[in-house]
Amino acid sequence: MMSFSHLLLTAATDPATGQGQNPLGGMLMTFVPLMVMFYFLLIRPSQRQRKEVEQRVAALQKGDRVITTAGIHALVHNVGEKTVTLKVAEGVMMEFDKPAIATVIKKESASTASESK
Repeated sequence: MMSFSHLLLTAATDPATGQGQNPLGGMLMTFVPLMVMFYFLLIRPSQRQRKEVEQRVAALQKGDRVITTAGIHALVHNVGEKTVTLKVAEGVMMEFDKPAIATVIKKESASTASESK
């Protein structure tokens, strides 16, 4: 009975020349381009989008319109170090952690958008 390693060596040898070939070479030649495509199509765009949202949240100011991850539309009333107080309705204030902010609409953008309607 032949050993497993002997079978691998025999399968990796070219019968015409008798020289060995790397059995992993073909697999690597398809795997590496797939990983590069995966990075540029999925990972990199999501990282860029996450950084943009983090920058907008870091630059929050009173009067900016925001949408939370829960879908609540509100106005920024106060910005703290780790939290944001949002004005949801007249006389209704809610405090959220900064990572709960999903979208930031600057007050300049909000005023021009409402004027164009």
